[in-house]
Amino acid sequence: MVQPNSIQRLKSWARTIKRDVYALYVAYRDERTPLLAKLVAVCVVAYAFSPIDLIPDFIPILGYLDDVILVPLGILLAVRLIPADVMADCREKAVELMSQGKRKNWLVGGLIILLWISVLVWLYLLLTRLFF
Repeated sequence: MVQPNSIQRLKSWARTIKRDVYALYVAYRDERTPLLAKLVAVCVVAYAFSPIDLIPDFIPILGYLDDVILVPLGILLAVRLIPADVMADCREKAVELMSQGKRKNWLVGGLIILLWISVLVWLYLLLTRLFF
């Protein structure tokens, strides 16, 4: 049986992950962030907010396992690449951004969908050239 304290720690961890994803979004737009860190940050944010996963969520256990493993690992890598003072500022801005409520950014959503469509078309073309 799961202890109430464990549930609280899990909820706290999830809030931290969510805050750090928003912080990476802010860090990506910060000019003090190095280029490599920006590239990693934008990939992590795009994957975290993307409705398309490597393993679909409807597959029991495995569906959420990629989110539980890949997103935190990506955050860890990006945070290590971003200077500590920049990340601290971005985390503060992320808390402010999250407290403003949910804003829909259709442009970012459209870009994510366009990116996934491009990858699928590229894979289709690659596979048709290899096998046909």
